[in-house]
Amino acid sequence: MTEAAPDYGLWSLVFINSAIFIFFAFSFFKPQTKCDWRSFGAFSAFLVALFTEMYGFPLTIYFLSGWLQSNYPGIDWLSHDAGHLLEMMFGWEANPHFGPFHILSMAFIGGGFWVLSYAWGVLYKAQKTGTMATTGPYECIRHPQYFAFVVIMFGFLLQWPTILTLLMFPVLVYMYLRLARYEEKVARAEFGDAYVRYASRTPAFIPNLLVHFRNKMKAE
Repeated sequence: MTEAAPDYGLWSLVFINSAIFIFFAFSFFKPQTKCDWRSFGAFSAFLVALFTEMYGFPLTIYFLSGWLQSNYPGIDWLSHDAGHLLEMMFGWEANPHFGPFHILSMAFIGGGFWVLSYAWGVLYKAQKTGTMATTGPYECIRHPQYFAFVVIMFGFLLQWPTILTLLMFPVLVYMYLRLARYEEKVARAEFGDAYVRYASRTPAFIPNLLVHFRNKMKAE
């Protein structure tokens, strides 16, 4: 007879998954300044906390075990699939990896990494030429990279919500807001009225997609 593989205590998977996603974020974001490293470090801490509960120790499941077992008695809450809390609580009975919240989370995570990569390419060209980044995603939002980090984290919360990452999420969003405000002060000092005009027509954190599509149509 063979024993079933454990659902948790898989610390090698914690390390591997954390390393892969942190490397992905690093390759797309390419931090250079202190602000960059601060935002990247906070995002990395979020990922480590997430994968620790996903594969290492399910602290949230243990903490809520009494309430979960009382309200959802038909679920084995110590199984790995049960960590997809939203799928379980809303009664998705099939494989949770094909559940609506999981699929939606993958869209957010994939889209966030795409924005992160696209924004870095535009920003890198602008830094090389000493100009403002105002094309691509910067047409419709002033801080696409911070926006991307928030979208990715939200995607992970949909897929595998935990108490720790839920507590970390608003703190990290607030930190990104402060970092963005600081970077705007630096940009105003460097580019003056040009940045003021850019900021007056471009939202900071909620993208105005109409601007992007309108400019794209004009270019065609």
